[in-house]
Amino acid sequence: MRFSENWLRSLVNPPFSRDQLIHELTMAGVEVECVDEVAPAFDNVVVAEVISIQKHPDADRLTICKVDAGLADDTLLQIVCGAPNVSEGIKVPCALVGASLPSGLVIKQSKLRGIESFGMLCSAQELGFGEKKEGLLSLPADAPVGMNFRDYYQLDDHIFSLKLTPNRADCLSVNGIAREVAAISDTSLHIPEYDLVNDYCKDRLTVNVTESEACPLYCGRIIRNITIETPTPLWMIHRLERSGIRTINIVVDILNYVMLEMGQPMHGFDLSKISNQLSGKIIVRFAQPNESLKLINGENLELQSDMLVIADINRPVALAGIMGGLETSIQSGTMDVFLESAYFSPHVISGKSFKLGFNTDSAYRFERGVDFASTRKALERATQLILELINGAAAGPITEVEGPLPQRNPVLVRLSKLQQILGIDLSRSQVASILERLRFNFSEDNKGIFHISPPSYRFDLAIEVDFIEEIARIYGYDRIPVNLPKTTVTMLPESELGMISPSWLRNILALRDYQEVINYAFVDPQWELDFSKSCAPITLKNPIASQMSVMRTTLIGGLVANLQFNISRKQSRVRLFEIGCCFLRDIGDSYQQIEKVAGICYGDAFEEQWGVASRNIDYFDIKMDIESLCLPQQVTFSECEHHAFHSGKSAQIIIDNRVVGWVGELHPRLQAQYDIPRPVILFELSLDSLIRKHLSSAKVLSKFPPVYRDIAIVISEHVTNDQLLKIMKDEQIHIVKEIYLFDYYSGKSLEKGKKSYAYRILLQDNEKTLTDQEIEAAILKLISVLQAKYDAKLRV
Repeated sequence: MRFSENWLRSLVNPPFSRDQLIHELTMAGVEVECVDEVAPAFDNVVVAEVISIQKHPDADRLTICKVDAGLADDTLLQIVCGAPNVSEGIKVPCALVGASLPSGLVIKQSKLRGIESFGMLCSAQELGFGEKKEGLLSLPADAPVGMNFRDYYQLDDHIFSLKLTPNRADCLSVNGIAREVAAISDTSLHIPEYDLVNDYCKDRLTVNVTESEACPLYCGRIIRNITIETPTPLWMIHRLERSGIRTINIVVDILNYVMLEMGQPMHGFDLSKISNQLSGKIIVRFAQPNESLKLINGENLELQSDMLVIADINRPVALAGIMGGLETSIQSGTMDVFLESAYFSPHVISGKSFKLGFNTDSAYRFERGVDFASTRKALERATQLILELINGAAAGPITEVEGPLPQRNPVLVRLSKLQQILGIDLSRSQVASILERLRFNFSEDNKGIFHISPPSYRFDLAIEVDFIEEIARIYGYDRIPVNLPKTTVTMLPESELGMISPSWLRNILALRDYQEVINYAFVDPQWELDFSKSCAPITLKNPIASQMSVMRTTLIGGLVANLQFNISRKQSRVRLFEIGCCFLRDIGDSYQQIEKVAGICYGDAFEEQWGVASRNIDYFDIKMDIESLCLPQQVTFSECEHHAFHSGKSAQIIIDNRVVGWVGELHPRLQAQYDIPRPVILFELSLDSLIRKHLSSAKVLSKFPPVYRDIAIVISEHVTNDQLLKIMKDEQIHIVKEIYLFDYYSGKSLEKGKKSYAYRILLQDNEKTLTDQEIEAAILKLISVLQAKYDAKLRV
């Protein structure tokens, strides 16, 4: 929202400097984004009139002018000018000798092709404002000769640009901003008054609103005998241009001016181009199939069924709330007009500008909500200006069609709640004073409760805290003291059998040299085929990009992309993890959201150093990380094929006889497809298998010495270490405290199809020192169960 400071101060003039006004507006939530000068500094430029002209004898493009600059002795200045539009009787800005212009040029008495010149006639560009145009800046005929041009053109003005939040549509008008400034500064407000216009003609158009929910209020009026060539007054041109709107013709300029002043977008139709004119009608309806409309901007628009249009009995003539049609627009030669002022529901206009690819001032206001109480008032204001500025114009009666308008129900605001939220002790009189400054209708009971009716121009005020925020804004956020909260802190009990926070898992992985990443949950469909083999992932209806069109079922794709990103930036060792949601199809049209944790490792097992030989990270390094992550639960790994992992180098992760995830080396095919030069190890687990707490149990520590025994056995190469450990632990020999594998061998000294495992067994009793007989009996029992079950033989 752009507006002139002079315009604002004509409505409300607080005792603030410009900088103070900027600060007060911003602190009240109406952010001033920037303030620009209308024109840069220059001096000694006056309004002048060209009295006579003659051609320069030695230059075809130069003209010798006699100029009245309003000098005290009525002397006419001789000025040589090269502008093509100089003519007798034209009034223009004249830079006198000694004037300093924005370009740095200082005007001096000089000779141009032998003819003396005592000044310079100026264009808008030479004075540092306006668009680049050929020729002098032509001034109105009533411009007072000799007046300081800066004063006449009000160039000491400034342009405010506001950065409004979507809820403050009430500040999309100068009246609205003035109302805000008056409330902030507690200053009187002077909104322009107007008299209701008498009906000088009785003509009217029938209006039929078929979509009353989309258009709850529509007002229209005919105005005849328009002289479209009537020049727009300079004061209006200034206000329009300084608000970023170019002038077009007197009627359109007035409608734009009323929009800026009151916030109500309006539109004017050439009455002669509406079908059947007075015998016809204006219809507000949704577009019908195969209808099109050529807009004022020249675009031929194929109308959709959700587009609200203004139509006559034959065809659409405007896109409601957005832009009018070219065919019925007000142009040169227009004599009679039909003015429209309507309230369109925000949900009907919202999103249309994005779909159409262009925005308009009208759509910008309607989609945020305009003041429906000002709809008729705006039409009256526009009519008043037209009748004042165009001689002979005659207005007809207003046709008004009203439907169900938005309800503005009173809201109860408790003084106690206000004091509790703001933390300040505001009295009833202070609150009442602020509400009066905001011009809210309210009443107060003896219990400290205010009954406030939201004004029609504030759609963002609906519940109690909205009004509390309004009171805080006007009171001043910077006046609210900064106090530390006063509260008592008590330690809450934490269940030993509850859930572990995912942040605990993050800390474990970070301590094991991983770094966390966060990826989008919508991914490339190819990732799903490569890493999850999911042929039917959940597809997004409106993806932000074609390569992000499905919901992920695995975290692996994002981690591989992160690895590619790091490799391309010369990172030779990468360890990453992610905790995030994956999405699966369930029965019917329902979906499952599953949280998972996944990791990826690439490069050397350790950072480069002199004390450890360099080697590639392998499956067993990651296996150790997974076991640390799952503690105190016992984890087993079962060799199993996964289409994204290297054959023979992948395993299922099993906890409590339940498969909870996978670990393995990325398949060489995918490694080559994604341009990864070295092997990659990945793991993925469901989060719910890790975040359940497990109750710890205490065990007695033995005071007696432990005994270690080693056994080496030869078994079939198809028997796994997990199978052997399980069968030995299932014997539950109470003095056997621990069994673990410490050596593995397969080679020429063994039979074909055989391998050797060596186990270290810890034996200890809590009651006494073990005897040799007890030790030997326990070892023989373990050996016998291995022999019976897996035909194991002791290796000698």
